[in-house]
Amino acid sequence: MPGPYPRIDSAEQFGKVAVLMGGDSAEREISLMSGQAVLEALVRKGIDAHPVDAAGDPLNALSQDRFDRVWLALHGRGGEDGTIQGLLTMMNMPFTGSAVLGCAISMDKLRTKRLLAGMGIDTPAYCEMSGEQDFESVIGMLGLPMIVKPAAEGSSLGMTRVEQAEQLAEAYREAARFCSEVFAEAWVSGPEFTATVLHDQVLPLIRIDAINSFYDYQAKYFSDETRYVCPCGLPEHQERLLAAASMDAFSGVGASGWGRVDFMLADDGAPLVLEVNTTPGMTTHSLVPMAAAETGIDFDELTWRILETSFADRRSESDLSPAVESSHGA
Repeated sequence: MPGPYPRIDSAEQFGKVAVLMGGDSAEREISLMSGQAVLEALVRKGIDAHPVDAAGDPLNALSQDRFDRVWLALHGRGGEDGTIQGLLTMMNMPFTGSAVLGCAISMDKLRTKRLLAGMGIDTPAYCEMSGEQDFESVIGMLGLPMIVKPAAEGSSLGMTRVEQAEQLAEAYREAARFCSEVFAEAWVSGPEFTATVLHDQVLPLIRIDAINSFYDYQAKYFSDETRYVCPCGLPEHQERLLAAASMDAFSGVGASGWGRVDFMLADDGAPLVLEVNTTPGMTTHSLVPMAAAETGIDFDELTWRILETSFADRRSESDLSPAVESSHGA
């Protein structure tokens, strides 16, 4: 894992910064919201930042306009799955957050679960599904209610809570619209938390109280009724243990720099990791800015510190050949 990350003293040290946003994924809408918020914050900090929509020809734009580094505000496939990270690495273009390996693994929820299980980190029980021939056995193994998910999608897209057996077919079809790999997960009724990672340190945990049956797309980005509690209300020693477990999961999948680990608590208080996010949202409803604010880091300063992760020494990461400094300087 790269780090520690350097503290940058002046905006000029960052050079010309592209805020890469939008793209063609199902999360384009949220990416544009995140990217615009980040762009405005960087400009307020005096950084020479410019928007670049990944739905166009971003690599050509990055090269022709001679950018020095990239603030990645892309969500979902194509932007958060290692694809753009690999291209930027081949261009010797520094970028924020995790490299190819961490992004590729964490975007794939099934591979993340398998890897975490091998590390001894618990996740909710699950079953893979390939069609209606699996429905009866899945219900028998997981019981009801359960939640059905696409393996490679973010922002709770394609996810459905299933309370009755006859709902499973439609839930499967909805998940399969987003990804060919679909799985069902046992429903966990305990409280949901998120752990923000910044410069590979865990910030105060946030407890999420969603009014819906689960923390879905609407609750995440648009609902004003979702309640976020930070400090989370847990005893200090328990929060420290949960933060350490979250950091283990984050580094275990190869993530680095900044991101988020979502988990729920089992009946015995142990964490059940739901997923690792390598490029969380940065909107008005997003969790990373909330956790940062609890430590005295405002939104503008947060975007600066995330941009500092673009100075990571990626030679310690084994997913691609060593990167060198940008040919554009900085």
